[in-house]
Amino acid sequence: MPDTTKTREEILSGIIETEAALNKIQDVDVLMEQILVESRKVVRADAGSIYVRDGDRLAIHYAQNDTLQRQLPPGQKIVYSFFSFPINEKTIAGYSALTKQLVNEPDVYQISPDKPYKFGRQSDSVSGYRTVSNLTIPLQTSNGNILGVLQVLNALDEEGNVTSFSKDDELYISHFAANATVALEHAHLTRSMVLRMIRMSELRDPKETGPHVNRVSSYAVEIYDRWAFNHSIDENESRKFRDTLKIASMLHDVGKVAISDLILKKPARFTAEEYRVMQGHTWLGARLFNEIESPIDSVARDVAMTHHENWDGTGYPGHVSLSDGSSLETDPATGRARGLSGEEIPIAGRIVALADVYDALSCKRVYKEPWDEEKVLAEIKSLRGTKFDPAVVDAFFEILPSIQSIRDRFPDVEES
Repeated sequence: MPDTTKTREEILSGIIETEAALNKIQDVDVLMEQILVESRKVVRADAGSIYVRDGDRLAIHYAQNDTLQRQLPPGQKIVYSFFSFPINEKTIAGYSALTKQLVNEPDVYQISPDKPYKFGRQSDSVSGYRTVSNLTIPLQTSNGNILGVLQVLNALDEEGNVTSFSKDDELYISHFAANATVALEHAHLTRSMVLRMIRMSELRDPKETGPHVNRVSSYAVEIYDRWAFNHSIDENESRKFRDTLKIASMLHDVGKVAISDLILKKPARFTAEEYRVMQGHTWLGARLFNEIESPIDSVARDVAMTHHENWDGTGYPGHVSLSDGSSLETDPATGRARGLSGEEIPIAGRIVALADVYDALSCKRVYKEPWDEEKVLAEIKSLRGTKFDPAVVDAFFEILPSIQSIRDRFPDVEES
């Protein structure tokens, strides 16, 4: 949080340094979460939310609250419910997006009756938190498009007491939002490129849908965050890795573009030979990232190659050549490539393996109905130490409410 003894110029200089770091984040979701963190620091806000525009509505993407966070055990995150609302004058965030104006309310319970918007008190009622001051600003591109809305709540003075946001805070948050929006535009370009690859996969494989990859990648980041906390991973290291993991895990099944439609679109279980062919999507996908030019290439290759490996070594494809899938190390018992086991499997692959299976079991497929949640969780527990890394399973169950919230946020689209 800014030191009040600093000059305005020093604070703005610090904001610029923060913005330079934001520009290095490549995934749009990870970036939005970090924008909320950093913007709250800039104006000493106890809480805040970031909303993303989806047509004529705003949808919440992240919410943070230091007061409520301190009430949780270390390493646990606040679980918030996904919701959206119209862009209109009735809410503060909607009004800000509609008018493209900053809103600064010193007390949301005392909003002037001549203003068109009101504060929705339901979240305060449910959480027991008392919102007072509110500073809201649209995230607006240089050509006037609204990407979303940034909202920070309850400014704190030096003693930690809630106060109103000042005119200087308006200056700082405006400067921050303008430059953060530039970083968001860059991240959207990266996401757009990834989604093109996924849409290409979806044309081939009806299971490879947008909701599926959004769920799996979001599960993976949440599991990694808890795993990293449990293993005391350096915060800077984990922040960088979660950025690459989010993008890489979206591409876990991209190799399916090289598999025949006769197999991909078969509305039944595979024969043994079809299953063997299908297993090739791992090394075929990894081969797309064989020329390592960025951290994303490296992690994407790991994920594509190893998300079907098992902790006990019984998975696939095992030790094979990326050029043609031929065995590099043969298991004498099976005559096939020896599977990777334990920590031979990169952590990204171990995490996505669990995230992918949880999603597959929880969702409807052409050959199966979704399992109920109790059965899914029992299955994952039963595979701890055989199919899945025990530490990854432990992390999964420790953040299960977050996992379930993500599942609800990205439902499958029902076919008409």
